Formats: sequence, C-alpha cells, structure tokens
Amino acid sequence: LAMTAVMSTYGRYDLAFERGEGPYLFATDGRRYLDFGTGIAVTSLGHCHPHLVKALQEQVATLWHCSNLYTIPGQVKLAERLAANSFGDAVFFCNSGLESVEAAIKLCRRYHFQKGDEKRWRTLTVEGAFHGRSLATIAAAKNAKHLEGFGKPVDGFDQVPFGDLDALRAAITDE
Repeated sequence: LAMTAVMSTYGRYDLAFERGEGPYLFATDGRRYLDFGTGIAVTSLGHCHPHLVKALQEQVATLWHCSNLYTIPGQVKLAERLAANSFGDAVFFCNSGLESVEAAIKLCRRYHFQKGDEKRWRTLTVEGAFHGRSLATIAAAKNAKHLEGFGKPVDGFDQVPFGDLDALRAAITDE
C-alpha cells in the first residue's frame, strides 16, 4: 500500500468500501462482501436501514451533539428502556469499545473498593483477545507488539488460555 497521511496503527488491506446495504459492503471495484466484521462490531445492525437512516437524519437536522454535562431526554429515555429490559439499574453510554472496556475495569475495581474489599482489583483476560489501544487495555491483552514502546504496562491483569476452564479456575485469587 502507498503511504498516506493516515497513521499506520493497523495492517490495512488494499480494499476500500464505498457503501453498505443491510449485511453487505460494496467495494470501490463493485464487488459485494458479506460484512462479518461489522466495522469491528459497531455496525451489527447492518448498513443503511431506512429507519435508522431516517432517525439519524432527523437527529442531525436538530442537534448534532450535546455534552453529558446536560440532560439529554433521548438518552434518558433509552437508558430507562435498557434498564427495564436488562439486569442493570443504570446505563453508561460511551463512544467506543475501548471506552466501554475501560469503564468495565473501573466499575469492577470501584465496586469492590466501595464494598470495603480493596484487595479485589485484578482482572482476568483471555490470551489473544483484543480490548482496545489505551494503556490499560493493551496491558490487559498483553500483546507484545501493542505494548512495545509504551513503558511498564498497567498492572492488574492476569491471562488464561482461551477455553481452558481449569486455568481460569486456578487464576482466580483473592485479588
């Protein structure tokens, strides 16, 4: 691939998509692909569904963004709907998978801290998993290529092989 102004943080394929429709992506050369990657899981509802397109167009025509410093009625409505139909009492909206993983790590650590069980702060992860590119999430994944050049990794993560329940059980400690 030719050099571009886009930072080379990923090994990109020489393939560009120009549009999507339902579960399909269409490349600039006209080929159609079934989208199993779903934009790394951010387009799991498919591409360009008419109801979603309409809702997005209506929203962008009224207000593009509003900080969480203010009440956002649609956000409150969705949070209430999610809480009513799940195990959770509250919802944390975030911008990316990385932010959700960071939030989960922090919520778990804070939960045990508030219960007076401060020694419970470690997290078990699975070898080969990807959690994002923040300092904490690259430490959680323990991928040497991603850790290189960033100093000492964030502490608090132990790994087990995927599918090895005995290793998982053995890795559970008081921490």
